[in-house]
Amino acid sequence: MVDDGAYFTINRARQYGKTTTLRALAHHLKKEYDVISLDFQRMSSLSFENEQTFVAAFAEELLEAAVQLPEEISEELKAFTDGSARINSLQALFRILRLWCKRSDKRIVLIIDEVDTATNNQVFLDFLAQLRAAYLDSDVTPTFQSVILAGVYDVRNIKRKIRAEDDHKTNSPWNIAADFLVSMSFSAEDISGMLMEYETDYHTGMDVQKIAELLYEYTSGYPYLVSRLCKFLDERIAGSKEFPDKNDAWTEKGFFEAEKMLVKENNPLYQSLIDKLYSYPELKTVLYELLFNGKSIPYISTNSYIETAAMFGFIRNVNDTVVISNRIFETVLYNFFISEEFVGNKIYDAGVQERNYFISGGHLNVRKILEKFIETFDYLYGDRDETFLEDVGRRYFLLFLKPIINGIGNYSIEPETRNRERMDVVIYYHGEQHIIEMKVWRGNAYNERGEKQLSDYLDYFHLKKGYMLSFNFNKKKEIGVREIFLGDKVLIEAVV
Repeated sequence: MVDDGAYFTINRARQYGKTTTLRALAHHLKKEYDVISLDFQRMSSLSFENEQTFVAAFAEELLEAAVQLPEEISEELKAFTDGSARINSLQALFRILRLWCKRSDKRIVLIIDEVDTATNNQVFLDFLAQLRAAYLDSDVTPTFQSVILAGVYDVRNIKRKIRAEDDHKTNSPWNIAADFLVSMSFSAEDISGMLMEYETDYHTGMDVQKIAELLYEYTSGYPYLVSRLCKFLDERIAGSKEFPDKNDAWTEKGFFEAEKMLVKENNPLYQSLIDKLYSYPELKTVLYELLFNGKSIPYISTNSYIETAAMFGFIRNVNDTVVISNRIFETVLYNFFISEEFVGNKIYDAGVQERNYFISGGHLNVRKILEKFIETFDYLYGDRDETFLEDVGRRYFLLFLKPIINGIGNYSIEPETRNRERMDVVIYYHGEQHIIEMKVWRGNAYNERGEKQLSDYLDYFHLKKGYMLSFNFNKKKEIGVREIFLGDKVLIEAVV
């Protein structure tokens, strides 16, 4: 793209490796080009206050970033910074930049990271418009070989007024940008390659393919999450009481311990995600519907909520349907939504009070959890209407479950089963897995299909016992728990 003279943006969610990629790219390009790497995060908000302060700050960053500058260009830029320039404007700045591109022995590539810092400022939009004009005029006037802008927001979508008095007419000052189609996430093969290098150094005996698949399954290749899980396995899981060395840590059991750590920590990536939910209430509503109610949402890129959710890394497109980006984010979001109801919620309080009742010899007694949940839920909400029960049932079970397993266990929702009719929860507790299918009762025939689905799911997890929690709105329903034998499997079926 650089060799072809493309101007483009790299917009990805936080902690996606944009800066690392830009640094590696700059290092590679220096063999053939003069590369100027700037970071707008280093410029204060005052730098974008007006045209004059921006030009002075931009010139100062250029002087520091450029390895070789013709003396005449250097003097002109210094004049912008010390206030001695006769005219301190974007037009004057770009005159100097064109002259620099003309005098340079090598073609110049401009890279600007963290452009989000400036997106709300008119002076930045004017700066983009100048870059655009230079690009369009590049066949007759020397200019940058390539310009790369990086940040979370896609600056192609920033609008600029054509005339101050004409509010409804807008255009984009960066509509020249080429599409950046390079995938920056890791594939399972990428992860496997990294693990093989690690294995060569440490000889853990891990099943490289299996661990790579687990890492990809839970992160969808999100670079920060992959790196963080591996860091936990290497530095915090290995050497712990339960996992004395790296051989013990780099196992399926060790992975789930690392996943539990990652879900529970409060890192800058999660903080950024949650902050966006408060800033965009409509986005919060969409994600809630997707997670708890299994609402199928078509992926329409022109929809502002979809565009925003994708830009911040919450969602991705799978077969033109919206899905949460990865299983780690899913669990973090579930925990966040549930945590908003902790205070004063009677079903959560019941889980807290009864916690020790469900633990025996370090093992989780899921049957007792279901029995107590049915008793508590029916007592608190049994007289509510169907709409209420269908809306809150599954959420309230997770709210009841959370304090019981908190600190030791974790849970995840199987994405392929999350819909209006069915949601499968996998509980991880002291190295053991428990599968609970939560479903809305739709009659005996539908229930029998659910039993068969759960049985097949148990085969996938190599388990002989599973659990089914049915929310039945039939007035004549019989609540309680029973055992069903299906082939060589036992299904504990609870009805509320």
